[in-house]
Amino acid sequence: MCEREGVETTIHHLTPREEGGSFLPTANLCIPCHKQIHAIYSNKELANRLMTLERLKDDEEIKKFLKWIKKQPPEVLIKTKKAKNRKSKLRR
Repeated sequence: MCEREGVETTIHHLTPREEGGSFLPTANLCIPCHKQIHAIYSNKELANRLMTLERLKDDEEIKKFLKWIKKQPPEVLIKTKKAKNRKSKLRR
């Protein structure tokens, strides 16, 4: 997603497995991008609104992160925190 070269990748289910995406399309994402997606968005939101890489890349919240991570060397692993709006969604 960030288009960096030489990064370790993980498999991201574009529709989360918990939302029925076990056998649906996946994407290889670098670890920081994958962690950031799950820190920002709920599984429901990913399944209903952001189930393609194009939609994810076009979302304003991840655009800021992608702009920053593209400048980072491939070995950089980041700490992620759940977004404030995501924390409140989880408490409901």
